Amino acid sequence: MEITLNKAQQDVDQWIKTIGVNYFDELTNLALLMEEVGEVARIMARKYGQQMAKPEEIADNLADEFADVLFVLICLANQTGTNLTEAFLANLVKKTTRDALRHKNNPKLKK
Repeated sequence: MEITLNKAQQDVDQWIKTIGVNYFDELTNLALLMEEVGEVARIMARKYGQQMAKPEEIADNLADEFADVLFVLICLANQTGTNLTEAFLANLVKKTTRDALRHKNNPKLKK
């Protein structure tokens, strides 16, 4: 199943209003976003980095943690009236214009 950013924003809003009761305030959601990003960082450090998991740590699901980050980010977008589709498309244009040659000319990225 495919989903658009607009649909994701609508689905999260519906979930919050029916199951979550209300949005947490923006600062609480910001703190939750940082917590979820930290969980992604922990998994990445252990799976792809040099850090080893502790014996008592259970296997983590990176995809689920990415989804947690996305969910809270969508909550914040909804709370601040941000249309993620419009924002993402505008950001892509900005990056394309700004970085048209920047990465191609970066000797550190040459293989």
